[in-house]
Parts: sequence; C-alpha cells; structure tokens
Amino acid sequence: MIVTRALTKRYGRVVAVDGVDLAVGEGDRYGFLGPNGSGKTTLVRLLLGLVYATSGEIEVLGQRIPARAKDVLPEIGALVEGPAAYPHLSGRRNLTLFDAAGPGDGRRGRRRRIDEALEQVGLAGIDHRPVRAYSLGMRQRLGLAAALLRAPRLLILDEPTNGLDPRGILEIRELLTSLNEAGTTIFLSSHLLSEVEQLCTRVGIVDRGRLVRQDDLANLRALTGNVLLESPDAAMVVSLLDGQVVERDGERLVVNHSDAAGLNAMLVGHGVRVSAIAEERRSLEQVVLDLTGHGSDRVERTP
Repeated sequence: MIVTRALTKRYGRVVAVDGVDLAVGEGDRYGFLGPNGSGKTTLVRLLLGLVYATSGEIEVLGQRIPARAKDVLPEIGALVEGPAAYPHLSGRRNLTLFDAAGPGDGRRGRRRRIDEALEQVGLAGIDHRPVRAYSLGMRQRLGLAAALLRAPRLLILDEPTNGLDPRGILEIRELLTSLNEAGTTIFLSSHLLSEVEQLCTRVGIVDRGRLVRQDDLANLRALTGNVLLESPDAAMVVSLLDGQVVERDGERLVVNHSDAAGLNAMLVGHGVRVSAIAEERRSLEQVVLDLTGHGSDRVERTP
C-alpha cells in the first residue's frame, strides 16, 4: 500500500527525512513513531504529495507520488496537522464542501455519506453552530469524518486523537480497528505510545529523519527473560527462588525465569498461592527510547 525508497527531504541544510524505506502492506495497522521534530509529519505530507521529495521514490496504492497523486488521492482519507475547516461554517456545511468532488450521486447520496461519517466519529447530533465554537476534540472528530467520507482504502492520519478525552480516544481506537477489519489499511503517525501499542500491528520508528526500526509489534516487544508474578505469599517466593527475584513491590514480583508455566507449577507444588503470572515483554516505550537515544525537545540552560 505504501512503499518508499531512499526517501529524502531537505530544507536548506536541514534534513527532515533522511533515506527512509517504508513498507506498509495491505491490511496493516501501521504506527509511525518518533520524538517531536523527527520528521513524522513531513513524511506524511510527502506521501500525500503535499510537499515534494528532494530525492527518492514514493509509491502509494501502486502509483507513483506525486506524478499520479490525482489518481490515488480519491481512495485515501487523510488527517494531517489538525483538521481543516472553514470556521464560520457548520460542521455539516464543511463536510458538504469537502465532498463536492466526491461521487456524483446527487444531494441525497451526499447527505447519506455525511450522516454516516458523522455517526462513525460520534458527531451524529451536532447542531448548526459554526466550527469556531467547537472544542478541540470536536474539531478532531470532524476532521476524521472528512477523511472517511469516501470510504477510503487507505487512511493516513497524523495525531488523530489529539484533543480527545480518554473516552474519545477509546472510541476512535475502536473505530479504526473496525475499519481495518473491514479492509481499510491504517497508517497512523503519533507520539502516544500507549495508543499505538493497543491499536497497531506493525511499527516504524523514526529518529532525526531516519527510519531506525520497522517491524511487527510482536517482534519489537520481545520477551525479557523475566516472569511477572503476583502472590500473597511473596516472602515464600523470595525464599524459594534464592536470588532469582530481581524486583519486589508488595505482592508483585519480577522473577528471572524463562518459563512461566514451569515456574507456576514449581511454586504451586510448594504450596505457594499464585494470583497472576505472565512472561514479561519489553514495552513499546522501552523500545522507542532505546532506538531514539532518549531524544527530547527540551532546551536546557547552557552554563
């Protein structure tokens, strides 16, 4: 669905995107991660033909971008750098204008598509207030509705849950999952690691313009060689395992052991009550911090 080869974008001496080779397959839920200023939004704009590459190649839906962008864009829904809207018009009026170049099925068909998109994003009950009176979360939902108007094969989203409360984030996650299960490929740029971890199946991590890792989420979250254990008999566990407990917090323990099932059987055999047990995996946060050198947009005072 998306392929880039040695994709590079320079602004003068600044290299915003540096030799990136993306590979997003049909049906992926692809999370694109990296620190602020790492080139995520620039790359999204390159994929949509909004800016031109300095060098390299881009293919989206099997077509070259930007040369064939006009053939591809009708099959793509996009939300980039916040939702675009005419602030003095209502949400419905904005969507009517956005859909003006859509399928020629008349006013009734357009109204139906708009109603369906608003329902999907949780704005079915909006009134005729102008968009300038919307909250940030409502604006974000409206931008998502615009991206969904044409039932796209591919969704390219830049920070789609920005401004949403926890309930709204959950609703958008469930919406994107259901769209993906129905056949829509999702490309999601975000700094919210927890959301990517819960939604995406494949991840690309960028740092200072370079793609430093691209893999299935399951492969990135490799086993650590430890077991997470909860037991009301934590003191017995510490005594039995003789130095294998590497961390303890009340009834919760981290045990240096590679076989959760075997460990559970051994503990139960010694009369230890086990409330919960599971193999520990690296968090996505740990993976990103390790690969991006703990990058930050902080500016420290110089001595």
